[in-house]
Amino acid sequence: MKKKIAVLVILTLGIAAYYYFDLGAYLSLESLKTHRDRLQAFYEANRAGMILGFIGVYIVTVALSLPGATILTLTAGALFGSVTGTLVVNVGATLGATLAFLVARFLLSDWVEARFGEKLKPFHEGFARNAFNYLLFLRLVPLFPFFLINLAAGLTRIRTGTYILGTMIGILPGSFVYANAGANLAAINSLQDIASPGVLGAFALLGLFALIPTLYQRYKGRRAESTTP
Repeated sequence: MKKKIAVLVILTLGIAAYYYFDLGAYLSLESLKTHRDRLQAFYEANRAGMILGFIGVYIVTVALSLPGATILTLTAGALFGSVTGTLVVNVGATLGATLAFLVARFLLSDWVEARFGEKLKPFHEGFARNAFNYLLFLRLVPLFPFFLINLAAGLTRIRTGTYILGTMIGILPGSFVYANAGANLAAINSLQDIASPGVLGAFALLGLFALIPTLYQRYKGRRAESTTP
């Protein structure tokens, strides 16, 4: 119990500091365009330190479920380029998402199991059989908020290794799209310029492809049941 209280206190202080110091003001498209040259100069003078620091900021932002990950991804593209920016974001986002996942599991899973265990049993069983494909679908389709998937997955019985791998692969396409957009920052006037219907549709198709193996297994199972005398 003491450990859970300590984790809650740390989370509360981190979130409170974000809003108290108005750190969100620095995570905007206008702020990025204003300070890009200064950030670029700092990166040129200290490449390794900048990359490590950036990954640290990304981890904290995602782990605390704070807004601003999209702007950070644009920043990565603007500073590090499309490819390196995508890799840097992938590391930071995956580690941050894993922390959020583990915290949700540590704080809430026992309570959820005690209260809804029987009702959630079929869901747990289905998710456990196809956890990787389900997670890929959730990561690829932009209908589901990133932070919500992190927290909800922590309440399932998905293995941590499967969660990390599914997250790492599932966020790559979106990370590249935004990092590439950040590398061409001058052409962006709003975030809506990036998330066009065509891009969102492509992500949705990728998500559906991720579900094909699961749907096929269900089809085979039902067909086998129907042919069993």
